[in-house]
Amino acid sequence: MNTRVLLVVFSLLFLSNQQAHSQLGFSNELGIIAGPVVFYSDFGQRNDFDTNSNNVGIGVGLIHYINFSYSADCKCYTRDRYFNDHFKIRNEIDYHKTNLQHYGRWVEPDQTSLFADQLRAMSGTVTVFEVGSHLEYFPLSLRDFVGGDYKIAPFVSLGVHWVSYDPEVESTLGPLNSPVSTPTKYFNSFYQNPETTWAIIGSVGFRYKLSQSSDLMLDSRWQYYFSDTLDGLNPTLENNGSKPVPENKSKEWIYWLNIGYIYYID
Repeated sequence: MNTRVLLVVFSLLFLSNQQAHSQLGFSNELGIIAGPVVFYSDFGQRNDFDTNSNNVGIGVGLIHYINFSYSADCKCYTRDRYFNDHFKIRNEIDYHKTNLQHYGRWVEPDQTSLFADQLRAMSGTVTVFEVGSHLEYFPLSLRDFVGGDYKIAPFVSLGVHWVSYDPEVESTLGPLNSPVSTPTKYFNSFYQNPETTWAIIGSVGFRYKLSQSSDLMLDSRWQYYFSDTLDGLNPTLENNGSKPVPENKSKEWIYWLNIGYIYYID
């Protein structure tokens, strides 16, 4: 259901842009992106290499750009203004999924306590759909890039996404919230239902000109979610009723390195 809603929203955005470009004077670009997603959550030890290198999923996305430097209705460059020549609006719909486990020193082979066994037995999965828009800034001239004066165009961007997520957590030791399967700090801290939230995104990257009508893109982005239940866990003293959890300092966020192909459709 969430997938259909997001696809409808993305389609409406694209169709409205198509209807408006002849009046406002811009052109459109379409593309696809894909790449690994590093998920930073309550699974695993903070700032641990094994945690960061193993809690990795895959993400894919459809992207649409509004290009202000070129007008599709007249097949010509627009008025030579700084905004037109250095900014684009990017709309996108993304999907990513990550399998999560506990890594770090508390689950090393020499850890033989019940706590260590409970952590090893716990695993999770988070599925995320999101849709939103970004403002991208290109320090070099977009006109010169399209005209072939240089092959590489770096950019930075800032955006906001509406996010729908569905977490799942389980233990091979049995049902959650029992003394057999669940450490004290995690009691009553599981969230297993689909929810929604917002995210703020910052990225840096560059485009490489393949032809007059197509580019390759490398995008390195950080996404911060305004939720601490994206991974299905939120261990706190308020939830478990007996044990402080000072290490639960921040909400979920991801690092996504993706490669994309972009086609100029106008």
